[in-house]
Amino acid sequence: MIVAPERIPVAGPSISEREIELVADAARNAWYKNHAEFNNRFERMLADYVGVSHAVSTPHCTAALHLALAALGVGPGDEVIAPDVTWIASVAPIVYVGAEPVLVDIDPVTWCLDPSAVERAIGPRTKAIIGVDLYGSTCDWARLQDIADRHGLALIEDAAEALGSVYHGRRAGAFGRVSAFSFHGSKTVVTGEGGMLATNDKNLFDRVLFLRDHGRNPGDRYFLNTEIAFKYRMSGVQAALGVAQMERIDELIAHKRAIFGWYRDRLSSLKGVTLNAEPPNTQNSYWMVTAVLDPQIGLDKFALMTELDKRNIDSRPFFSPLSSLPAFEARPRAKRFLSANDEGQRVSKYGVNLPSGYNMTEEKVAIVASAFTEAITRAA
Repeated sequence: MIVAPERIPVAGPSISEREIELVADAARNAWYKNHAEFNNRFERMLADYVGVSHAVSTPHCTAALHLALAALGVGPGDEVIAPDVTWIASVAPIVYVGAEPVLVDIDPVTWCLDPSAVERAIGPRTKAIIGVDLYGSTCDWARLQDIADRHGLALIEDAAEALGSVYHGRRAGAFGRVSAFSFHGSKTVVTGEGGMLATNDKNLFDRVLFLRDHGRNPGDRYFLNTEIAFKYRMSGVQAALGVAQMERIDELIAHKRAIFGWYRDRLSSLKGVTLNAEPPNTQNSYWMVTAVLDPQIGLDKFALMTELDKRNIDSRPFFSPLSSLPAFEARPRAKRFLSANDEGQRVSKYGVNLPSGYNMTEEKVAIVASAFTEAITRAA
C-alpha cells in the first residue's frame, strides 16, 4: 500500500517574508491616525483586481453575505434562491435576516447553481438569488443575470472560493449587484479569517458601511446610532496580511493552476473519475482540486477519505446537500424544489477534495495521485 512519508494536509496558505514584514508593520503602526491604512489599501487592491468600484473588508465572508442581504432590504417574508450543494455559510445569512432559503439543484459540469432550476423556483416572494462559485468554478452569470433582470431580483455572487477565476473576460466577484469573498486560512488569499464585500453600487456600498459599524455613518464621532446594526470590521493586522497576499496574487493563482495541472496529468485518464471543469471562455483558479467518482467504482466520499487517511493523506468531502443536513430538517419549504434524482445528490455523494495547499509540489501530487489510483483500483 502506498503511504506518504509524512502527513499531506488538504489545504494551507503561502506565507512569505513580505507577509511577516507587513503584519509586523501593522502591529507597530496601524493605530491612531493610521488605523485604517492597511484596510484601505487591501480594499482598493481587491476592488481593482476584481474590476469593481468599491470593496469593504469584513471579519469573514459570512459577514459580507449578511451585510449584502441586509443592505438590499431582504427580510421576513422574502425568499432567496441558493444552491443546495454548498457550504452552509452561503445560505445561513438568509436565515439571519429572517428570510427563507429556497434550495435548488446544481449544474452537472460546473457544480454551480443551475439557471434552469433557479427559474423554476421563482415565486411571488422571491427577492434575491445567491450564486456560489464552487471550488473555483464560476456560475453561468450571463443566464443568471438575465433571469434576475427579467424578474426584478437582486443577484449576489458568493465568490469565496473563486478569487482569480474568470468568466467571459471578467473576474469572479464582478457579477451581480454585490459579491463576497473569503480569506479563511484555507483560501487562495488568506488573512487567517476575513472577508470582503465588493460592488459597483455606490448606494449599496454606503449602506453597507453604515450597517457594519453598529448603524452609524463613517466618521461619526458622537456615537449617535440611528439603527441597531452589526459589528463587522476587519483588523488592521489582518488587512496587512491581505495586502501582502494581493501583491502576490498572480503568483498564487499560477501555483493553484499548476497544482491542478499536475493532478490532471496523472488522473484525467482514469476511468470513472471526473475532475474540476473549465468550460470555454472561463479560467478556473482551482481553489480545491476535486475528484468525483462514478458510483460503479464502489466508493462513496467517506469511504474514499478513509482509504486516503490510511495512506497518510488528508482530504475533504464534497459539500453535502444542505437539504440533507440536520440543520435543515425543520425547513420543508426550503427543499420543495428538490428531488432524489438531482445532480447535486449524485455529485456530492462521490466527490472529494484532494490536497491543494500551497505546500504541494509535483512530487507530493504524484504521491497523492498514486495513492488515489491505488484506492479506487482496489475498490473497482
